[in-house]
Amino acid sequence: MKGLSDIVKVNGISKHYGDFTALSNVGFTIEPGSIVGLIGPNGAGKTTTLKAILGLTDFEGDMSVLGRDPRRGRHKVMQRVCFIADVGVLPRWLRVSDALNYIEGVHPNFNRSKAEAMLADTKIPKKHKVKQLSKGMVTQLHLALVMAIEVDLLVLDEPTLGLDILYRKSFYENLLNDYFDHETSIVISTHQVEEIESLLTHLLFINQGQIVLDCAMDELDQVYTEVLVGPDQLTAANALGPVHSRDILGQKAMIFENVPRGELAELGELHTPSVADLFVAKMQR
Repeated sequence: MKGLSDIVKVNGISKHYGDFTALSNVGFTIEPGSIVGLIGPNGAGKTTTLKAILGLTDFEGDMSVLGRDPRRGRHKVMQRVCFIADVGVLPRWLRVSDALNYIEGVHPNFNRSKAEAMLADTKIPKKHKVKQLSKGMVTQLHLALVMAIEVDLLVLDEPTLGLDILYRKSFYENLLNDYFDHETSIVISTHQVEEIESLLTHLLFINQGQIVLDCAMDELDQVYTEVLVGPDQLTAANALGPVHSRDILGQKAMIFENVPRGELAELGELHTPSVADLFVAKMQR
């Protein structure tokens, strides 16, 4: 990773399954140390994008992951990348303690103390076999094992699916604390937008195989503004072309794109839209 300006560089990639276009001329970059949210509805192209990054599917166009084309250098790429899928699969006969021993023996970058610390926040007995664990515990074990492997790029696809809200909150807090001072880059694909908003440094929205938003989190307020507009200002607000509007207690919450805040100030109370509200606006548009 050292010396690379971008961890992932995607330039005009497309993917077709027969007549269906999963990705169409997609392009973006992921910088070192960034935490990127890849957000989109079902069937938007999220999983195909992640598979392309991981070298699990072919595609048209150019992509570089840690300086290599994942289609031809997947073995080398995956030495520096970890992937957590939405479903963690572990052998049912495997004991928790043996799982730790196995990963420690086969992966040189496995940090056992980190895995032990994550497991300490759960109720998982080390002597139990996987088949004795609940579905949520299996997910927790899977996360502890994979998250303890120190890599340059971490790819998370619905990592907390099936976990209760307390553990999800703890997981994301630990994720932010663990990687805050590191150069590790993270890509998170999830439907739980509100839970990851505070973690992200960059936002990617994808819909119908195309990137519809590519923006740094600290630049959102320079591009998007939400205004609470009263009935007497509706005509003036609509004239400025809001990209989305919804009703809130007798007012309209309107989202504007690339409209100077000075022009919007007289219309009502100004806010930066949440990621969830911005997502709805971009998808419905």
